Amino acid sequence: MQLEPFNGLIIDVSVTKTFSKEFSELFKDTLGTGMKSHLNPLSAGGFDISYMALNTFFDKHDPNVLSDLFKTFESNRQTISTRVAEKNPYWDNKKDPEGYALGYGKYSQDVLIPAFIAAYTGKSPQSVSLLNQNNSSIRSNPFSGLLPKPNWNILYNGLSKIPALATVFSNISLTHGYNGSLSMNSFTSSLLYVDRGFLGAPSFIDPISGNYIPYFLVPNITISERMEPLIGINITTVTQWSLRFEYKKSRLLTLSLVDYQLSENNSKEWVFGTSYRARGLKLPFTIPGLNNNKLSNDLTMRIDVALRDMYNSNSRLDQANAYGTGGQKDITIQPSIDYVLNS
Repeated sequence: MQLEPFNGLIIDVSVTKTFSKEFSELFKDTLGTGMKSHLNPLSAGGFDISYMALNTFFDKHDPNVLSDLFKTFESNRQTISTRVAEKNPYWDNKKDPEGYALGYGKYSQDVLIPAFIAAYTGKSPQSVSLLNQNNSSIRSNPFSGLLPKPNWNILYNGLSKIPALATVFSNISLTHGYNGSLSMNSFTSSLLYVDRGFLGAPSFIDPISGNYIPYFLVPNITISERMEPLIGINITTVTQWSLRFEYKKSRLLTLSLVDYQLSENNSKEWVFGTSYRARGLKLPFTIPGLNNNKLSNDLTMRIDVALRDMYNSNSRLDQANAYGTGGQKDITIQPSIDYVLNS
């Protein structure tokens, strides 16, 4: 959707959702009676929505120290454990010594995913949506409770139309954009899932992990955010001299439900650019193949300087420290000269 509240301000808003799912099973007459049994049912798919986690996007922390957000993630698990257990009719209202509901411990995927989303979107663990483990139909989506959020791009170029500025500037553009997503690459169904009373909930507890085996198994979940730019300014004078500035910021959070580790990538980038366009510049030499005609076309000289600072950090659940696993500082200088030979 494109909005233009007033002349010169253009806002592009997008909302996206992608959900795919495949289902397969074997039909076999195992007893020779003509009655077909349904064997090895398997579901697999992926999920992606536009999302927003601005409440925590600007939080700062040392990559070698557990962040306050990660500590909130850890503390959310107990509340989520009780909420999930209360929805399961097979739960016997018992808790372990740490206060987690039996069958939904601190490493249960049905506990970790809502606790993670609540912490890094600034939501309450009492209200964040839980995973849907009721595979009532082929269209059932484990993330059906997560609704897509809007992304946007904003452009404002009305300042150059103010009479006092129009005599000096031919263009003044202000830009801002936000692009966020929540995705899960691939989920599968568990062959060990049991719903003995057909109540739409898991009834079998894995003796090793001590947790209910859910219908949908999710290996990881990712929250990605980019402000490209957070703020951008582009100015062109009537003499064809241009100045450009952009400040960009991004964050990538990937939670692994295999080794219970959160990988975080943060980056900031500053871009400075300037260019000058000379109209009708006549070259002091001829170009081969143009019948010795001296050209009189536009010449554009540009230089862009970008400074980028990025770091990676890994945090593991119930460990005392985080670990900065990588980082990079880049300085990029890009000069260029363009001349129009033929239009």
